[in-house]
Amino acid sequence: MPEPDPRSDRELLAAHVAGQAGAFDELVRRYAERLWLLAFRTLDHREDAADAVQETFVSALRSAHRYRGESEVSTWLHRITVNACLDRIRRRRTRAAEPLAGHDLPTPRDGIDDHLTRLTVADALATLPDGQRLAVVLVDVHGFSITETAAILGVREGTIKSRCARARGRLALLLGHLRPHDETGGNAGGAGGVQSTSGPIRPARRGGGP
Repeated sequence: MPEPDPRSDRELLAAHVAGQAGAFDELVRRYAERLWLLAFRTLDHREDAADAVQETFVSALRSAHRYRGESEVSTWLHRITVNACLDRIRRRRTRAAEPLAGHDLPTPRDGIDDHLTRLTVADALATLPDGQRLAVVLVDVHGFSITETAAILGVREGTIKSRCARARGRLALLLGHLRPHDETGGNAGGAGGVQSTSGPIRPARRGGGP
């Protein structure tokens, strides 16, 4: 296995723009899995996620000469991935009236109950406006900070806070039935990634499995 390239992301991108072979390949190695996880958890579909990431790297490869360093390379790549995911979400909505073919359903891996829970959460996320959905996925599912999410989505931090609060309120109404009841009749810990009626979706560790 080759030794990791010690250069920073910015140095690698500059080297690629200067024509150095292999520099961009190192960026792909660094970020492919992370971007795929973002796309998968946003789209809940493996093939669409893979396509979104491929589009991300093709777009980044072609537009690298326009990168001006106003944000981190990682933020720039995540923003391109988010846009690719949004394109797919919009395309799905145009096909909403078509009969369900079955190919858009994820393959169950964790048992029927877990599979149905994941579908329920995905359906609930799909009801949110695009801005709210991406904000809550980035912050509560992927664990990005408000500042990082604002940079990725290109909006103010206050906008991210507002979108997350609205999204959490909507999700609490839609997913409250997933929380198991304790002996006193109240709700215990959240199932399906929901912590409480007003709390966030439980963040996932970056770099972990879907």
